[in-house]
Amino acid sequence: MLNKNNERELAYVVYVDAVEPIPGKDRVECARIGGWTCMVPKGAFKVGDPGIYFEIDSQVPLDNPVFAFCAKYKGHIKTQKFKTDDGQFWSQGLLMAASVFGWYVAYTNEFNYIYDNEGNQYYPGTESAFLTKKLGVTYYEVEDNKRKANTGGDKYKKMAQRYPEVFQKPFVKWLYKRKWGKKILFVFFGKKKDSRGWPAWVVKTDEERVQNMPWILSDKSVWYATEKIDGTSTTFTMKGWGRKREFYVCSRNVVFDRPDKGCYYDTNVYTEMAEKYNMEHVLECLMEHFENTEGNVEFVTVQGETYGEGIQKRDYSLKEHKLMVFNVIVGIKGQTPRRLNPRAMTNLLEEYGVPCVPIVDENFIMPDTVEELLAIATGMSVVDGGMREGLVFRSIDGTKSFKAVSNEFLIKYHG
Repeated sequence: MLNKNNERELAYVVYVDAVEPIPGKDRVECARIGGWTCMVPKGAFKVGDPGIYFEIDSQVPLDNPVFAFCAKYKGHIKTQKFKTDDGQFWSQGLLMAASVFGWYVAYTNEFNYIYDNEGNQYYPGTESAFLTKKLGVTYYEVEDNKRKANTGGDKYKKMAQRYPEVFQKPFVKWLYKRKWGKKILFVFFGKKKDSRGWPAWVVKTDEERVQNMPWILSDKSVWYATEKIDGTSTTFTMKGWGRKREFYVCSRNVVFDRPDKGCYYDTNVYTEMAEKYNMEHVLECLMEHFENTEGNVEFVTVQGETYGEGIQKRDYSLKEHKLMVFNVIVGIKGQTPRRLNPRAMTNLLEEYGVPCVPIVDENFIMPDTVEELLAIATGMSVVDGGMREGLVFRSIDGTKSFKAVSNEFLIKYHG
């Protein structure tokens, strides 16, 4: 689930939507949370109960005895497939009762919620539901945690970190808590290079999973379906004109503002893609294109997936790295930033030799259930004929999107 900053939360409070038997299983049953299905001990939950849900790809801290049962999986919360009397059952994620943590459930006439032994309250469907930091939950993949840790902070944090003694003084701390005070302090203690933090106009890439928004399936309008590429998120963006023009290369969380800045991979695949596809020149051309067609362009952002050798377990049989773009976003002064739909994006970028994610269907109509959509997401990759990771769906106007990741893919490459 994504928080208000469009960052993925790995642990949060949810409501149980349904409790169903699993054919042939007497001691466990299925709890449904939105579009997720979890195997839970029989009788642990009833419909409407709040519980604590841990998303797949997360890792729970094994130094907490509550999670001791996860030791055989090294704390990895993942997709698991179980045989049943009528076929198979997919358990995705982990659902735990509040009582396991020594916490309590408050039942009221309006809604139910969880509160801990410190009196903090956690309401499903709100920002208060998020427990990722409190419970010490991290990504299982080392790469994701390293990229998260290297966000670099904003220019004010960098300024304060450079002069720790000064910024511990009471008056300076008082100033630092105020927006106007930070600006004054920056005049005296800031440096120009500090300002080159994460570009504020760029939205970090992390599509929501269909399991967290099953209601979207009721939209029976026409959608684009594109192949989801298993790689590392890569962003290029440009803002301004002439001497004030700024060009950025970013991973999901890190700005590569120096050529020598460290990268999780053996080589900096992000700057490699910028050079390989001449992205600075491409963005200059896109700025001019939108200026000529729409006028008053403030920025253009191109986001894609870098894939191939050494990026993920699924290397698409490559001995090199390649890029596939899944987003082109243009910011026009006085307007809400606009994302091109996959067809418009592909037609635009092919002129510059920049590949885009394969369009699988331009007239896709949503099925009725999450299970049906996940089955459709499982299929053959257009890239190399192997198993595809899944599908990403985008509305015709480009405003809505979400992903459906193949369960079979998760078992094979991330299980």
